[in-house]
Amino acid sequence: MNMNERSFQNAVAVEGSAVELASAEARKVLRNTYLLLSMTLAFSAVVAGVAAALNAPFLHPIITLVGYFALLFGVTKCRNSSMGILLVFALTGFLGYTLGPLLSAYLSLPNGGQLVMMALGGTAVIFFSMSAIALTSKRDFSFLGNFLFAGILVAFLAGLAAYFFSMPLLALAVSGAFVLLMTGLILYETQSILRGGETNYIMATVTLYVSLYNLFTSLLHILGAFSGDD
Repeated sequence: MNMNERSFQNAVAVEGSAVELASAEARKVLRNTYLLLSMTLAFSAVVAGVAAALNAPFLHPIITLVGYFALLFGVTKCRNSSMGILLVFALTGFLGYTLGPLLSAYLSLPNGGQLVMMALGGTAVIFFSMSAIALTSKRDFSFLGNFLFAGILVAFLAGLAAYFFSMPLLALAVSGAFVLLMTGLILYETQSILRGGETNYIMATVTLYVSLYNLFTSLLHILGAFSGDD
């Protein structure tokens, strides 16, 4: 074996080791993300349950938005420290509280319990389906990034317009758009973790949690509208 062949084989071995190491690191990030996500979902559900039981009032949308973006900013700034984990729980607990009044309103309806369970079931099916596709598909979904960012921004602004100008049909359309966008975001973010694009499990957890939160509330709005109870 000559020197060139040895150099080539060494280069291949080094590259293979790097790929294996990257894959192992990606799996670690995914495990940590799913672990933190499961804990924050459980914590959020408890807060929502308590808020619903206490008949907590709805927060004004401005307060909700300010609280959300302030906590998100804190998480982003502290994403590489243990404080970031505490702020993730603060963020998800805050959003869990906002679910309490919403759940109370729906559960007070004749078929409210059924609507909530259908929304939960739909959210779970979409999450596990998109996760499975991301874990098994060889297709690259990174092209969705710019589309999702632009779509979420447009849908967010349209949602604000629907609220402040009392436009129920637009609000329903926004909910439908969010179902599609959050479905795509779950797929995109999960594959990004697997391919090393997202290496911070705290930020990955926030992205997936917010996707599930918006997916659930949007499905609940749509189901309520078509059942005639929204």
